[in-house]
Amino acid sequence: MSTLVNYRGEDEFCPGGSFYSNPVDLGRLFSIGPHVDMYCPPSKRARIGTPFDFGGNEFEQDKKPSIEVLPEECLFEIFRRLPEGKERSSCACVSKRWLMLLSNIRKAENCKEVSASNEVDMVTSDEDQNLESDGYLSRCLDGKKATDIRLAAIAVGTRGRGGLGKLSIRGSNSPCGVTDLGLSAVAHGCPSLKVLSLWNTFSVGDDGLSEIARGCHLLEKLDLCHCPSISNKGLIAIAENCPNLIALNIESCSNIGNEGLQAIGRFCTKLQSVSVKDCPLVRDHGISSLLSSALVLSKVKLQSLNITDFSLAVIGHYGQAITNLVLGGLQNVSEKGFWVMGIAQGLQKLASLSVTSCRGVTDVSLEAIGKGCINLKQMCLRKCCFVSNDGLVAFAKAAGSLESLQLEECNRVSQLGVIGALSNCGTKLKSLTLVKCLGIRDVPMGFPVPSPCTSLRSLSIRNCPGFGSASLAMMGKLCPGIQHVDLTGLHGITDSGLLPLLESCDAGLVKVILSSCLNLTDEVILALTRLHGGTLELLNLDGCRKITDASLVAIADNCLLLNDLDVSKCAITDCGIEVLSCAEQLNLQVLSLSGCSEVSNKSMSFLDKLGKTLMGLNLQHCNSISSSTVELLVESLWRCDILS
Repeated sequence: MSTLVNYRGEDEFCPGGSFYSNPVDLGRLFSIGPHVDMYCPPSKRARIGTPFDFGGNEFEQDKKPSIEVLPEECLFEIFRRLPEGKERSSCACVSKRWLMLLSNIRKAENCKEVSASNEVDMVTSDEDQNLESDGYLSRCLDGKKATDIRLAAIAVGTRGRGGLGKLSIRGSNSPCGVTDLGLSAVAHGCPSLKVLSLWNTFSVGDDGLSEIARGCHLLEKLDLCHCPSISNKGLIAIAENCPNLIALNIESCSNIGNEGLQAIGRFCTKLQSVSVKDCPLVRDHGISSLLSSALVLSKVKLQSLNITDFSLAVIGHYGQAITNLVLGGLQNVSEKGFWVMGIAQGLQKLASLSVTSCRGVTDVSLEAIGKGCINLKQMCLRKCCFVSNDGLVAFAKAAGSLESLQLEECNRVSQLGVIGALSNCGTKLKSLTLVKCLGIRDVPMGFPVPSPCTSLRSLSIRNCPGFGSASLAMMGKLCPGIQHVDLTGLHGITDSGLLPLLESCDAGLVKVILSSCLNLTDEVILALTRLHGGTLELLNLDGCRKITDASLVAIADNCLLLNDLDVSKCAITDCGIEVLSCAEQLNLQVLSLSGCSEVSNKSMSFLDKLGKTLMGLNLQHCNSISSSTVELLVESLWRCDILS
């Protein structure tokens, strides 16, 4: 016999009655052994199922709600009949089990009636129609936030809104990090995915990437960095199932080798950009097969690989479509490899070349590159220790289309090589950058000036300790058309060295960076503003400790177009800020006063006046400005981004 009772208080039992009048109350039913049922309202008991055994004093609790006893096959059949969107998202909030089940339902597995209903809803809703199956949505998961549960939730939640188009996962070593299961959920729920980036996902392997390949055929860009569990198998699956792939980046993936790159070259005929870095299993066979097969490949980056001269020869012969080439840390490539790449005449469209830490770049191979790459416009050499003055001058003569030349830590190049390159580069060179070139020494006074380079517009000489005032004066005569000057970290230059450069620039200087030029004084700034105040737009005097308020007075009086001024760590005071605020023609947008200890709270009204045009204000390390003053400025200058 079974007895039904309603529990209404601590000591009151009322026989009879039914609890089926409200379907929600079904979840509050508890079975008491095989004979007695008890009903508990939410005010007295939690919603948990508890079977009791009247045969003893103790009872066991079963924490599973009654619906959890349904097998996954039944739940799957129920869920696939639910409309996508709010209904499925609500169900996904019930439990992790439901969430994972919902995330594994592919679109093709939806009930036909539900799919038809979804299509009608999308047509009638303008907002949904804009997002339908285009994958406009983007998500980025970092660190501990990158978990399978979160990925499953994203897959379910975005499915009714057209799905995810871009997903970036930057994982960690957390045991709860992303695994193949999470990637599988994305593959099932986001068929419109076009961009996938996986960084430091140690638990994601070939199975997860293969699921992406089978479920996301629209994939266009794939970025794999520090993914040791992904091998050639996963990359082959991508190649075979994602024909729209146009960009591939692989970095520090220890198990990806030649076979994967071969498959990419064979199947991904639309590939336009490839970057491979620090993958020890990648050798000549993989690189050569990829480059010889990808006929529309325009951007190539190869760094820290165990490839030899053979791969560079393939680039030289088959790189007809390559416009941008980056090579770095190729220790097994000799002079012959770079020489063949140049003379092969295949890099006719190459416009930009960057080479870093490659011992095979010598004077001979550099000249061959200049002769073979007839449309080369940008050249950057970093840490190429075997390039000397002769090679640089020969390259400048051969590269007739060169517009930008950058040398970093090329210590065999001296001032003579730089001057020779400028006088032999033709009429197209617009930009010259020298960074940490320790071989450059100041030229002797009276050194003959060769023919000028009238096309040069930008001169950047940064942290070259040997570059002095005499060299700077010669550069002014050699390059009279300069508009942008960056002399960061040239401690040796003085007013007398910079003044000839300022006087030689006929076109009018627009951008001047003199950061950490410790010996410059107000005299040179007065000359700068007098000669170029009508064209100057940016002036950086960060760390010029001898610059005082006198320079600010000259700036306020002469600079009509200046919009970016940095006087950090200069010897300016409140008086200088007042002068700037009173300059009616000045329209500063960015002002940096970082480390100006003499600027105090008295400048608040002046800064407030300047704030009418300011978009950025740097007050970091201004110890004489109180936090309360900064707070008032933040409130007053609400359009301005203030750093303090």
